[in-house]
Amino acid sequence: MDKVPMTAGGFAALEVELKQRQQVERPRIIQAIAEARALGDLSENAEYHAAKEAQSLNEGRIMELESLIGRADIIDISKLGGDTIKFGATVTLIDDDTEEKKLYQIVGEPESDVKSGKVSIGSPIARALIGKKVGDSVHVNTPGGGKSYEVVSVAFR
Repeated sequence: MDKVPMTAGGFAALEVELKQRQQVERPRIIQAIAEARALGDLSENAEYHAAKEAQSLNEGRIMELESLIGRADIIDISKLGGDTIKFGATVTLIDDDTEEKKLYQIVGEPESDVKSGKVSIGSPIARALIGKKVGDSVHVNTPGGGKSYEVVSVAFR
């Protein structure tokens, strides 16, 4: 099995979600199934079918989380440094077209969230940034077309 790189924060978030699903969601869904069964005929019982579907989705996510946690390769960003962009780096870029500043942290696939500035190590922008330094220009091919950026800062926090 392949190891999954992630930050300590990303690993902790997965553990919290797993605990929530096992200790809160699972009992809630089991209770909903029991209540729906009490209503009678299961063949046309929408509540029963909805609860069973929720159970299936929850159990699938639990298995996925257990797999990710078991394969996690936790990288301590506080021990990283240097001026070259690599996993865990928080990078400030300036869009060459709009002069808009963008801040991204390069993280593992399970913890990526573009809205909060966390991009997956496998994303086009992260692949383009790896190995670059402050002052370098980066061209990224995105689904919306090519974008060019200048690297303004690199930090490990």
